[in-house]
Amino acid sequence: MSITASEISSHLVLGGARSGKSSYAERLVTRFPAPYIYLATAEVSDEEMRERVLKHQEHRGAEWQTIETPLDLTGTLRDLRLLKRAVLLDCLTLWLSNLLLHGNSMNHETHIDELCSCIQTLNYPLVIVSNEVGTGIVPENALARRFRDLAGFANQRIAALCSSVTLVVAGIPLKLK
Repeated sequence: MSITASEISSHLVLGGARSGKSSYAERLVTRFPAPYIYLATAEVSDEEMRERVLKHQEHRGAEWQTIETPLDLTGTLRDLRLLKRAVLLDCLTLWLSNLLLHGNSMNHETHIDELCSCIQTLNYPLVIVSNEVGTGIVPENALARRFRDLAGFANQRIAALCSSVTLVVAGIPLKLK
């Protein structure tokens, strides 16, 4: 069974840490025919993170293909157009963090602009997970404030493009759009 044109859309799933947003996003993707693609933006930096990643991969099972894309997210999304399979991007805020920490020479807003342009050209369903970081306290250092501002900017831009937006709080999905 293949994905039909009417099923091609994008869905942004927002939430705080451990809110249940990734589990909800996985359920959305599995409404489409298998196999699925999981785009992982996390970088494994220690043993605890490695164990966490392995646990999540085992939970998802063999129907999921994991592609690690910590920096070239837009290029990876473009490459996946040939496969026409449902894709889960987890997560937008980790990608932004990677861009900030790796000192990429391109303006970060330009990366977000390119991502938004790419999303509009996709021929497959895309579910994007992102952290809602703007509801907490004002960070005390410049890098953390820059991250919070970029995440808020990116979430607004992506939400405007997506056909659906859901906020997950305490495991409960709240439809915003």
